[in-house]
Amino acid sequence: MLDSLKSSKSPAVINYGASWCRVCSQILPSFCKFSNEFKNLKFIYADIDECPETTQSIRYTPTFHFYRDGERVDEMLGTGEERLHDRLWLYS
Repeated sequence: MLDSLKSSKSPAVINYGASWCRVCSQILPSFCKFSNEFKNLKFIYADIDECPETTQSIRYTPTFHFYRDGERVDEMLGTGEERLHDRLWLYS
């Protein structure tokens, strides 16, 4: 999926989290809600324990990577519904 994202021209956001991460669980409902608000963004959730080969560089959960034209253009560490909303608005 990451390879197809890098070859895509569609803007996207990847939420790297873990099932055991309390903070990840707190922001996930907002992430899902925002997927309905920002229809032109592709939303992807990646559990670091389920796909370690593509998430080995992730050192903090949650981490959000923002893509535009197949290139990663931004990264956000941690939560904050308003912070996330602002970044999604910026890249949508």
